[in-house]
This record gives sequence, structure tokens and C-alpha cells, in this order.
Amino acid sequence: MDKQDSIVIIPTYNEKENIEKIIHAVFGLEKYFHVLVIDDGSPDGTAQIVHRMIREDFPDRLFIIERSGKLGLGTAYLTGFRWALDHGYDYVFEMDADFSHDPNDLPRLYAACHDEGYDLAIGSRYISGVNVVNWPIGRVLMSYFASMYVRFITGCPIHDTTAGFKCYTRRVLETIELDKIRFKGYGFQIEMKHTAWQIGFRIKEVPVIFVNRREGVSKMSGGIFSEALFGVMRLRWDGWFRRYPKLSAK
Repeated sequence: MDKQDSIVIIPTYNEKENIEKIIHAVFGLEKYFHVLVIDDGSPDGTAQIVHRMIREDFPDRLFIIERSGKLGLGTAYLTGFRWALDHGYDYVFEMDADFSHDPNDLPRLYAACHDEGYDLAIGSRYISGVNVVNWPIGRVLMSYFASMYVRFITGCPIHDTTAGFKCYTRRVLETIELDKIRFKGYGFQIEMKHTAWQIGFRIKEVPVIFVNRREGVSKMSGGIFSEALFGVMRLRWDGWFRRYPKLSAK
């Protein structure tokens, strides 16, 4: 494996319509990225597509971890974070497989951390208005007001607390106690941002346009949002009583 500083983690479950196209889109960027797919036992053959691409085209920059079933978005990313740290990456990205996150925004997130010195860059739908395309209005409102709710309850100043398009520096992932992250669904996204903020990391929200998936089936459910909303009170409690890791000097 060639030494590269950046890896994009893409969790998948039944993404055969999207996975090859999203990987080619990432690899077509001028900035050189590696990709790690975390597949949760997709019965549609998603993992087989990735294995073929590794074997035939990208043996040195495409990787896959296969898990036995649907174990949750949060645990998929935590698995990917540990793998990325073990393999020496300095910038670790989260991105969906369905093109709701535009691969062309990856270099912008990278620049916020690498060039501007931020510790965490968030692809934000709500930092400059509401930048969402093709979502039902009910879902837009639910997502937008969920982020407002998190800011109100916790005091965390991030506008898009449920965003899943991010760049972490190695320092953030090494400092956050990953074993203490509790949430598995979209509450995971809130908890990771809240924890980084509580520790004192520098965070930048980079405005992006979120486009609803065109192919495949959404994995969003009411239970995922319930976990996020009800878990916020626990994060508020943590803010009062939990001892977060101290921020080390760079």
C-alpha cells in the first residue's frame, strides 16, 4: 500500500447501484484518496463488486472490511476509524455511497483541515441556509429542527449536527475515546461532533449541497432519529459530569 495521507470510509448495505460509480468518482479527483468500504453483509453483491474492483483495478488504494450483518452506522465508522489509524492515515473522511455527498467536495473538506488548520471539517447543509435537494419537506424540517434541538439542549454551536460528510484529523480520532461512543445510528454523528467540541477541537462547517439518493433504497428510519433525539439529553448530562480527554498540544 502506497503511503497516502487521506482515506474515505464508505459504509454500505445493498449499494450495488452506486458503489462502483462512487469509487470511480473519488478516484477521479485530482487529490489522491484511498477508499475503505465497510460492508454489512449486503445480500445484493455490493462486496463482490468491491472485491472485483480491488482485484482488477485498484489493489493499492481500495480496501474492504466485510461484517456479518447490519451492525449499525456508528459501529461501521468506528471499525473504519481504528483501521485507518492502524494504517497511518492523517485525514479520515466519512461519506455516503449514494451520491448524497458530492465527491467533488472532498478536497474542500481536506483543505479546511490540511491548509487552514482545523481539526474537524463538516460538510454542512445548514451553515448557509438550507441546502438540500429532492428531500420531502417533512424530512427536511425533521433534520433541520433536530440540529436546532441539539444546539439548544447541549449548547454545541454546530449548525448541522447530524451531518455524515466529514473530515477528521488523526489527532481527533486518537484523542476521542472511541470505546466510549455509545450511539449506533445517526445519534453517532451527533455524539462524535459533540465530543470533539467538548474536548476543544477547532471545527469548521463547510457549506455543501445535499442531494437525495437517485438509486438504491434509503436506510433512514424513525428509530434512527429517535435514538438521536432522545440521546441528546444524555449528551447534555455528559457535558455536566463526564470528564473528557484533555486536548494535547500539537
